[in-house]
Amino acid sequence: MKTADCDILIVPGLGGSEEDHWQARWAGRLATAHVVEQDDWHAPTPEAWCGTIAAAVAAATRPVILIAHSLGVVASVEAAPRFTPGVVRGALLVAFPDVEEAPGLPDSVRAFAPVPRDPLPFPSLLVASRTDPHCRYARADDFAHAWGALTVDAGESGHINVASGHGPWPEGLMRLAGFLKGL
Repeated sequence: MKTADCDILIVPGLGGSEEDHWQARWAGRLATAHVVEQDDWHAPTPEAWCGTIAAAVAAATRPVILIAHSLGVVASVEAAPRFTPGVVRGALLVAFPDVEEAPGLPDSVRAFAPVPRDPLPFPSLLVASRTDPHCRYARADDFAHAWGALTVDAGESGHINVASGHGPWPEGLMRLAGFLKGL
């Protein structure tokens, strides 16, 4: 599959993706990409966020590829049962936050627990860092296994965001291209 053949839905996490974040850069670079805009980036609720993602998938006119980061991963996984079967063809899930066990997360983020462990109905990659402050690598790998996702070891990459040095994140674009090629 090529990017021109699908609607790419970019699903940011808490606070949205700032201008230098790789998701914002990709949204500007990939012609078929659209950011799923939440009504409230700073006080998320599972129902609102999942409903917005499900509505974006339902509005797509071509097969959908999800590109989710952080809380956007959790919300996408929780929204998956609402998707019309076969519409979402794959997902690149990056920096899953452990909303069940990670210390210091806001209560609004913890409201997304428990995270579903059902297999996702589409192929997916979970890119996980060994130094993500919001999720231990072993927990990310465990969730990936439950979802039927392939875990991609990002090494010591922090939360794979601007603060960890991932502005344009060309390695991620290469991973996306390889993933799409296999679909």
